[in-house]
Amino acid sequence: MKTVTVLGCGIVGLTTAIKLQEQGYKVTIIAKERFNKTLSSKVGAIWFPFEVHPKEKANKWATLAYQEYLLDIKEGNGIAFIPFITSYNNESNTDWTNQLPKESVRKALSAELPKGIEMAYISIVPLAEPLLYLPYLFTRFTNNGGAFKEQQIISLQEAANLNTLIINCTGLGAKELCNDTDLQPMRGQILRCEKMDIPSYADSIKKGALSYIINRSEDCVIGGTDYENDWNTNVEINDTNLIIKRLLDIGLSQKTPNIIEEIVGLRPKRSAVRFEFDENFSNIFHNYGHGGAGFTVAWGCAIDLVEIVKHEIYY
Repeated sequence: MKTVTVLGCGIVGLTTAIKLQEQGYKVTIIAKERFNKTLSSKVGAIWFPFEVHPKEKANKWATLAYQEYLLDIKEGNGIAFIPFITSYNNESNTDWTNQLPKESVRKALSAELPKGIEMAYISIVPLAEPLLYLPYLFTRFTNNGGAFKEQQIISLQEAANLNTLIINCTGLGAKELCNDTDLQPMRGQILRCEKMDIPSYADSIKKGALSYIINRSEDCVIGGTDYENDWNTNVEINDTNLIIKRLLDIGLSQKTPNIIEEIVGLRPKRSAVRFEFDENFSNIFHNYGHGGAGFTVAWGCAIDLVEIVKHEIYY
């Protein structure tokens, strides 16, 4: 049986590992932390191609992921399809709307637009609740015979010496691991709040003024920030106040949300997802730099990746 080692235990690592298992590989995940401590556990995780490049590949991967989520709706695993209002302007990439079934997306009527938004789509898209979906994926991986090892790999040479095919899904950790100057943190602060009786939406048109709400089964996520090259992982009260102000300004709620938890995560932003074999270590394939769209494209990347590596001869 072919053996593969996946580095990283977030959404990209777990989906990659599972798709490799489906092709008959014996897979081990090595990561410095378990899934519940990764960036993936902290995010809103709705299907929305946000800050992921290049758009042509991102659209393809998002389409494949959408189809995978349709097949993965199971009671209690955190997957649901919900209506989502998404703002856009004449400069926005709206190609992703063409990837959806025609009956699942339409332009919003003026009466449906939140205050301050001039144009928007209303689409039915997948929502993956990380606190439910990640444990489900990890259990699926281990039940399929997968092994997990908590360890930090500190260099590509160390990874290559494992003598298997290596898939690098370390997210922002790849900056140090690969000395990747193109990979930068995009700081996101969110509020996990009591569920609100308002529509889920995202307004990402204005740089540095990201605003969204994602209602989930038991709570909601209100965001956010999109500060580039910002390594600050501390919760900032100014950002909390700003997030709440943006929510109230958009007019969907007159009530200040009841905050359960304030969370900060660093998205792995890159000019393009790195999706290729390493030029110096022939048994390492890189799959990182998915920006704010990990849950949106992870399954698609995993499906594509399997087609690329399944003819490799590493054991």
